[in-house]
Amino acid sequence: MLVEVRLRPDVADPAGATVERALPALGFAGVHGVRIGKAVRFFVDADDEESARRRATEVTDRLLANLVIEEASVTLVGEGRSN
Repeated sequence: MLVEVRLRPDVADPAGATVERALPALGFAGVHGVRIGKAVRFFVDADDEESARRRATEVTDRLLANLVIEEASVTLVGEGRSN
C-alpha cells in the first residue's frame, strides 16, 4: 500500500513556501503551488484488496495522518512481502 498524506488546502504549509521561494534562485522559474507531504509504503496481509484497503485506511486514520489538518489517500501499489 502507498499512503500519501498532505496538509489540507486551507492549512498553511511553511515548508512548501520555503521550497517555493528557493526555486527561482536554483534556476526553476515558473514553479508554484509547492506543498510538502509524506508518503508511507507498507504491506498488509489480507484475503482480498478490499480488506487490505480498509485495514490501510484504518492505520492511516488512526496513526499516519492528523485528520484535523491533513488529508490522506490510500493506493494499492502491488503485491509483495518484505522481511
